[in-house]
Amino acid sequence: QVQLVESGGGLVQAGGSLRLSCAASGRTFSDYAVGWFRQAPGKEREFVAGINWTGSTIRYADSVKGRFTISRDNAKNPVFLQMNSLKPEDTAIYYCAARPFRSSVIMVSEKEYNYWGQGTQVTVSS
Repeated sequence: QVQLVESGGGLVQAGGSLRLSCAASGRTFSDYAVGWFRQAPGKEREFVAGINWTGSTIRYADSVKGRFTISRDNAKNPVFLQMNSLKPEDTAIYYCAARPFRSSVIMVSEKEYNYWGQGTQVTVSS
């Protein structure tokens, strides 16, 4: 059983930055695909960014492209989401998700992921 733990959320002003981390407790997840999702109040959970197991393939939602960067260093376990130029509309609970999947394909549907973290709140003030 893989348990994912997110950290790094908080309150930031518009234009600011935050870095979220997603770590797997109990094991490394170097052979897992990892995705970041977010859910704003009253909205469906949506895909933000995904990275394949080697880090060779990355995909972003159009709304965050050019502002967010997903990365991983498998030797050190965490997957990061660097968020720059934050906007009030980025306010949401951010979740990381993972699935053992050795492929270059990036999964954008939450149904494709087996494991989820508890979420971390990101609030961007205007």
